[in-house]
Amino acid sequence: MKTKETDMMIGLAAPLFGFDVPEAKLLPSHEGGRNIVFAIGNDRILRFSGLEDRTFADYLAETEYIRYLAEGGAFVADVLPSLSGKLVERIICEGVEIAVSMFQRAKGDQIADHGYQYREGAPVEEYWFNTGKVLGRMHALSKKYAPETKRFDFFDKYNEPYLEKLIPDGLTCGFLGKEPIGAAVKTKMHRLLEKLRGLPSDPESYGMIHFDYSDGNYNIDYADGTITVFDFDNCRTGWYLFDLANLWTHGVGWIAWNGNAGERRAFMDRYFSEILRGYRSECGISDEMLSFLPLMIDAVRLENTIDEFEVEMAEEGRIECDGEQAYRLKGLLEDEPFMGFFSDDYDPESPFDLDA
Repeated sequence: MKTKETDMMIGLAAPLFGFDVPEAKLLPSHEGGRNIVFAIGNDRILRFSGLEDRTFADYLAETEYIRYLAEGGAFVADVLPSLSGKLVERIICEGVEIAVSMFQRAKGDQIADHGYQYREGAPVEEYWFNTGKVLGRMHALSKKYAPETKRFDFFDKYNEPYLEKLIPDGLTCGFLGKEPIGAAVKTKMHRLLEKLRGLPSDPESYGMIHFDYSDGNYNIDYADGTITVFDFDNCRTGWYLFDLANLWTHGVGWIAWNGNAGERRAFMDRYFSEILRGYRSECGISDEMLSFLPLMIDAVRLENTIDEFEVEMAEEGRIECDGEQAYRLKGLLEDEPFMGFFSDDYDPESPFDLDA
């Protein structure tokens, strides 16, 4: 919804990026989103980002990385400099400093807009292969990346002191009983972080990653299947395997309705083998590193849990612990691998949700 503030922001940004104010159309925001985003005509995206929990250097590091990927031939929505040649501009609106960047609009649209039906005449395996291939190209480039401005690291946020601050010992979840579970949840998270610190962190295993690579953050050109990636707002240094694990967690949606655990496992093996085939056509990854996939899926579950906790604390002042959160916490507390997707008590009528 446009407001006086958004009108002011557009008015300040227009002369910096060379567009006419009437071209700007506000796009819907998603829950917990930190940005205000406008479409500029049909081919550009303008993003306004607050600096409350990010620095100007954080946004500069993000846009420099995107520019590097685009110049290296990765299929990403490139950042478009302002008229003065800056990848990020500063504006002051109502006394608040805001970082502003413009990007190409990714060609095509999301698979969700097509009811998760892939393009006519092409097998869905082509789509899975392409998602891996595009990710592999980005990671291959990341292995050679020498940033001018450093982006933050996985452990800068996901660390024991932050978890202790965020999660109260007295956290309860009605779906998991009446007793507080906060201390137990943090103990499990701390142990997970300890295991993650023991993983390889050499340049072949660890570098700049997207950190939210999924079908909500790329468009597909339905004419030829080309994928274009956007939304690097969460990018950071981490394990390349994390982006692959995130793809695995999103792949469950293709078979979540199936009540047979063996069939779910067979499907996920087929799905992920195509992802890896595409990935390895651009970037190497060792079988040893892939053996840590279950652990990295746990890291994705940790990230998802913390993200929802942060949103609830910001919006409600407390952690709600709904059925989906309860499912994740149950899996964490009981050390269920692969999000509990292959366990006998998985409920296909209420996937990943204890509110049944």
